[in-house]
Amino acid sequence: MTDKSFAEIGKVEAIRELFKGTPYKAFSTCRFEAPGREYVSHFSRVLLEGIDFNLVYFPLKHLGYKSVLSVSGELLAQQARPNTLSVNLGISSKLDLEQIRELWSGMVTAAREFGYKSVYLDLNPSRNGLCISVSATGETSLLNTRRRPAPKSKDLICVSGALGAAYMGMQILEKELVRFNEGEHSDRNKILERNKMLVGAYLKPELPSSLVQQFENSEISPSSGYFITHGLADTLKRLSADTGLGAKVYADKIPFEGNTFQLGRELNIDPISAAMNGGEDYKLLFTVPILQLDKFRHDFQTFDIIGHLAQKEAGTVLVLPDGREMPLRAQGWREEE
Repeated sequence: MTDKSFAEIGKVEAIRELFKGTPYKAFSTCRFEAPGREYVSHFSRVLLEGIDFNLVYFPLKHLGYKSVLSVSGELLAQQARPNTLSVNLGISSKLDLEQIRELWSGMVTAAREFGYKSVYLDLNPSRNGLCISVSATGETSLLNTRRRPAPKSKDLICVSGALGAAYMGMQILEKELVRFNEGEHSDRNKILERNKMLVGAYLKPELPSSLVQQFENSEISPSSGYFITHGLADTLKRLSADTGLGAKVYADKIPFEGNTFQLGRELNIDPISAAMNGGEDYKLLFTVPILQLDKFRHDFQTFDIIGHLAQKEAGTVLVLPDGREMPLRAQGWREEE
């Protein structure tokens, strides 16, 4: 069956074939009970070829994995345990079943890693390249929801890893693609190997799948949580809008991958700008009461504390090493007065 086209085997059989060897059942309904003790969250995302990814250099398995992370990260930010996952693929004629199987294997890997209990898949034709639509639901115990404190000025702003790396990695891939298309000689393998951490941050981001359990075990209750996908500035703008508070982050506290600044000089890209507005980081941001500082540092050593909430009048600002404060700007947001 592996050498047959979709037209030969049909959509239903193709879906059944893709589910073989996985712990999930084809055509199962994505639903679950919440008998008065869970808070149910739902998130969805659409990824479009040519806009969100380029199949010339994006491995299909990595793309499948990353697409599931695009909604799983939203659940983790809400401290919700992933439960159901729904995937709808719009498939162009240039992709065959084996390629979709590769994409699907990455999705199944992520689904198993993050503990999804049921997964749904549908396949449809597409005239405009590959389209990936994913949606997920998760549950948060009412106890965790009730014990979450209200955000306050001086709450710590914490992030789960290096920022700007994914954007820099994408720039490397795009630059090498241009060189290839123009027939320019380039030692691509050497360049990619030297910057593999940055390229990997874009192609296959990672999230701590056990984070919800870790918070429960530590008895630390973040006052808010966000998934960073469109740059740190956008996330801080959302945080400020949701809480009615200001936010200050410190440039010298933002975590970066080791050779980010060297690559920034080569590509003429400011790493701070990449972190603020580059996007694709797939990192988590939490605000934590300042009284839990010592315990948070002990229990969550992979997180970096980069700033704190402030009074509304402070706005959302980046504090430079010399003490100057720069108002943050993000695409889609009106500039602060």
